[in-house]
Amino acid sequence: MSDVDPRELESATGEQPKSAPADRATAGPLDESEANAVRPYVDLGGVKILPRPELQLRLEVEEGSKRVVAVGLDYAGSTLQVQPFAAPRNSGLWHEIREQIIEQIQKQGGTTKTVVGNFGPEILAEIPVAAGQQGGGSRLARFVGVDGPRWFLRGVIAGEGATNPEAAAKIEDLFRSIVVVRGTTPMPPRDLIPLHMPPTGSPVEQA
Repeated sequence: MSDVDPRELESATGEQPKSAPADRATAGPLDESEANAVRPYVDLGGVKILPRPELQLRLEVEEGSKRVVAVGLDYAGSTLQVQPFAAPRNSGLWHEIREQIIEQIQKQGGTTKTVVGNFGPEILAEIPVAAGQQGGGSRLARFVGVDGPRWFLRGVIAGEGATNPEAAAKIEDLFRSIVVVRGTTPMPPRDLIPLHMPPTGSPVEQA
């Protein structure tokens, strides 16, 4: 018997295994094929969000291209930024992307620690805040990731959910409720699955 989680081992071909909770297919984050089609999701293209009381939703738009590049969710004293990416069918992206996030934060002068959370390996980071920005000093954030069927969903948790266990449970439940819509269009791994504005009438802000 081995104490090593087989999900942490590289396959014989050098591909990274998928990193996801054992109950992902039933508890989320869900693939579109696994979700309840009659639930009142807000359709944002690559992801669908289930509305809940006190949840504020905003879209982060790239200034030059006006392309939606991330979904921001404010809930229970926390913020959750999510991005869906295309991924290979049989291998995962989170192990490799995690190393790149760590390297990027360290270049910014921040510190990181890798721990095992409810979604598997995650990064606890202390990131310097640019001079002149509100708050100054540094901010704490959790980087979580889940490999699904042909997609990878990244989440960045800040606010109460980065330090308070009760708040963390609420924001993790929100992350679990997200549905990823990969679609059938061929896409290179790591490409952002297109996001778009929701249908008219949905309460969404642009950032």
